[in-house]
Amino acid sequence: MRKFFGFGLLVVLPFAAIVVLGAQYAPPTPPGQPAWAYGISVPPPPGTPAPPPASEDKTMYKLPGTDRTFLRSQISDPFGPADWYPNDHPPMPDIVAHGRKIGATVNESVRACGLCHMPNGKGRLENSSVSGLPVSYFVQQMHDFKNGLRTSSEPRKGNSVIMAKIAKDMTEEEIKTAAEYFAAIKWTGRYIRVVEGNTVPKFRVLNGVNFVLEGAEAGTEPIGQRIIEMPEHNEHFEVLRDPKDGFVAYVPSGAIKKGEALVKTGGNGKTVACGICHGQDLLGMGPVPPLAGRSPSMLARQMWDMKQGTRKGEWAQLMRPVVQNLTNEDLVNILAYTTSRPVSSSSTN
Repeated sequence: MRKFFGFGLLVVLPFAAIVVLGAQYAPPTPPGQPAWAYGISVPPPPGTPAPPPASEDKTMYKLPGTDRTFLRSQISDPFGPADWYPNDHPPMPDIVAHGRKIGATVNESVRACGLCHMPNGKGRLENSSVSGLPVSYFVQQMHDFKNGLRTSSEPRKGNSVIMAKIAKDMTEEEIKTAAEYFAAIKWTGRYIRVVEGNTVPKFRVLNGVNFVLEGAEAGTEPIGQRIIEMPEHNEHFEVLRDPKDGFVAYVPSGAIKKGEALVKTGGNGKTVACGICHGQDLLGMGPVPPLAGRSPSMLARQMWDMKQGTRKGEWAQLMRPVVQNLTNEDLVNILAYTTSRPVSSSSTN
């Protein structure tokens, strides 16, 4: 398993890999930005060889509970990624399962929604969870991407640029079909496990994701004012793209309690109580999306982008004054709490 970060990892990555150890070599970030949410890494040293293509990996991979097997190139196929558990979700429409080829390269085409957001819509921490979102909200966000109203405040967040290109190339019917498919899948289960503490396992940032270090490189570092979200199991996440394997979010000690006060009361005028729009249980209300149990990295990026004004859509404009006075520490506390919340009204802590 430790070879995951050596040659073995480079073999199986679908896109070029860039690696950095923890925050020690992190590039400069704008003042106040929650850099921990963006997962920006630096280029590899000059002379670093390019990773071999996934097509050279001839291993047949398998997951428990299914008789399906896939090559690595099939698992990460932009126009037909592996669907390990087809009985766990409704039949996928073609735009979700296969996308649509337009030009000669992947970047000129519409990739399958299921590649990045997974067939079950739970997504990955470097992008967004889309299952259980209101149809109208999903469609609005795609229109915002299409019309240049939703961009990242961090120019190095490459997949935001890719998403905008995909939205522009999708038809209205494709957007509606994808929205209805993902809305029909309930966001259920403790997909993100929250752990409070003063330290976090040492990690590498690779393609926007924090991967815990293993073997001789393992250890801990102070968590500071950060939330460090990472896959529960490295190989299941990146190599197998296991839709049932979740994430762990390390948050500072006491952050959940502090966040509860901000979420429920607005912090004596600093912000607005989240439940007013997102529902008392943070499970969404009408066209307003749910927050409970969602990725803190994803939500931090969205809130910071709203604060910076790079998201200008209808709902973003309403949110901007809500987030305007929040500090990085406030974001950490708020999202530690929202991520820890049960994801259905019948759930318990």
